[in-house]
Amino acid sequence: MDATTYTAFQGDRRLVTAPLAELLHILKHHHDQQHDRHLDVVIFDDRTGRHVDFDLTGTLDDVLARYVSPAPAGPDRPKLGVTARDVTLLPRHWAWLDEQQGGASAALRRLVDEARKHDPRGQEARRAIETTRLFITAMAGDHPYYEEALRALYARQSDLFAHHTASWASDVRTHAARLAEPAFTS
Repeated sequence: MDATTYTAFQGDRRLVTAPLAELLHILKHHHDQQHDRHLDVVIFDDRTGRHVDFDLTGTLDDVLARYVSPAPAGPDRPKLGVTARDVTLLPRHWAWLDEQQGGASAALRRLVDEARKHDPRGQEARRAIETTRLFITAMAGDHPYYEEALRALYARQSDLFAHHTASWASDVRTHAARLAEPAFTS
């Protein structure tokens, strides 16, 4: 799942899995077809497993403008997505970072990149487990064998996970298996 997709469910039925702009287009159309304008849909970010909400009021252009960044116009360099956040370290850590070429931020970026290279499959598996956990907790937390399925997921036992999710609604079970796949294959 390289490109970020989102999946919308209405009850236990999957409506769509798509990139953000396509998802919003479909949901906006679905929303406009509802007479009372209440869309009973649960949407998940497939990269994180987190539930997300979108304001579908206004025109489709209004909705897209709220959530979809326009493509960069012209030859300008795209933004790098730099985000400032707090990091708490001991004084000896700050002293070491300050001595590194490029300063603390550059040193931290290099350390993170190096760590990511050493265990990419393990990191992918941990991300898949967390993503799947969030999804199945929201969609199947009260279903039979939920806890057993969760234990199988953490143990990375795909056969047991499939066994314990077999009684769940087909779309929920299929999507959970799709999200969990990297945990079972790495």
